[in-house]
Amino acid sequence: MVSVAVSKLGCSELFFAEPGVKVDDCYYRDMLLKKQMLPDTRRIAGDMFVFQQDSAPAHSARKTVQLLQQQTLEFISPDLWPPNSPDLNPVDYRIWGLMQERVHKTAVPDVNKLKQRLIDTWSSLSQDVIDDAIDQLRVRLRAWVKAKGRHFEYLL
Repeated sequence: MVSVAVSKLGCSELFFAEPGVKVDDCYYRDMLLKKQMLPDTRRIAGDMFVFQQDSAPAHSARKTVQLLQQQTLEFISPDLWPPNSPDLNPVDYRIWGLMQERVHKTAVPDVNKLKQRLIDTWSSLSQDVIDDAIDQLRVRLRAWVKAKGRHFEYLL
């Protein structure tokens, strides 16, 4: 599992779950959020960020939501975010696809090489790519509302 934070102020490093670890709510909250994601996000943006995530069970767990409500000024809670909504998350609808294209141009022989290729590809992405993905969000949200929460790609 790989996580990342993006903004127009800059991007975090890639956060990798330890190999073989089950990413439950405790691991996500204690190892990824508290120790890595929130400190790195604050390094980039101070307290001027909105924390958004998907509806994965570890993300929507009660204690995870409580932590984010306490630790962030702006947090989009699970009840306000549509379930299974990759079309409304800049990382999902643009950035991971682009990363995947670049990482898999040639075969990746093992997990260590994959991890390094992900790191190298991530560090080579320009901020313009991130900004463009973020700029698409309002357009996508409007289309989603117009489609009443249903499929909306045809409106883009």
